[in-house]
Amino acid sequence: MTSAVWFITGASSGLGRTLASTVLEHGDRVFATARNAAALDDLRGRRDEDVVRLALDVTDPGSVRAAVTEAVERAGAIDVLVNNAGHGLIGALEELSDAQIRRILDTNVFGTLSVTRAVLPHMRARRRGHIVAMSSVGGVVGNPGHALYATSKFAVEGMFEALAGEVAPLGIRVTIVEPGPFRTDFFGRSIEYAEQIEDYRDTPAGALRERFTAQHGDQPGDPRKAAEAIIAAVRDDSSPLRLPLGQAAVTRIRAKLEAQLADLQAWEKVSLDTAYPDA
Repeated sequence: MTSAVWFITGASSGLGRTLASTVLEHGDRVFATARNAAALDDLRGRRDEDVVRLALDVTDPGSVRAAVTEAVERAGAIDVLVNNAGHGLIGALEELSDAQIRRILDTNVFGTLSVTRAVLPHMRARRRGHIVAMSSVGGVVGNPGHALYATSKFAVEGMFEALAGEVAPLGIRVTIVEPGPFRTDFFGRSIEYAEQIEDYRDTPAGALRERFTAQHGDQPGDPRKAAEAIIAAVRDDSSPLRLPLGQAAVTRIRAKLEAQLADLQAWEKVSLDTAYPDA
């Protein structure tokens, strides 16, 4: 794919920002979006017209419609949608406030759904396009202490797995990206922490809180290499539905799938012995 038009949410920081700048280096055009468009002022392409900065709050349906409409009107089409906007929430399930729960689901799930539904009619009319959903290793493996983030990313995984089957006959492809820890500010500005309950301090949920805090700035993954992997997948007609990124993601997802398969095999007789005798 050459001179493609990318629409990237959450492009002011993290993997979204690195992906936007790397796409521009490849010579494609980017509609970079963020709640505060001024945060994108220093994003530059080879030509001024290669990057368009748009204000977009994915939790505001009016904002979503306006940004997508402007992109389509200015570029004629959106070839690649990257649903990147999102944030984390650290805390055991009991520690989380109702407001924190709603904020993460509004952004990570309903915001992603809103942007995708706004772009789909344009891709469907052209019978082409590629939708990238930024999930996480946490969308496959639920970490104690990260339950609502896992809830949001498990929802993304199910949503886009089903979507892939719905839109494949219409010429639209889907890729679910599952990064492990990459050296961005995700563990900093993109993470919210619940007020800790003392009983959880010495549990796996408390340990995750400490590990995320200690790992900030020292994550093993290179965001630029992640961006190149995503671009390669978009440009490859044989790209997989799911793309884990980083050793931690590959190792932990493999272990989860192997354990799940082992349980399926161990309990298969019990599982199958649930039908009526004449069924």
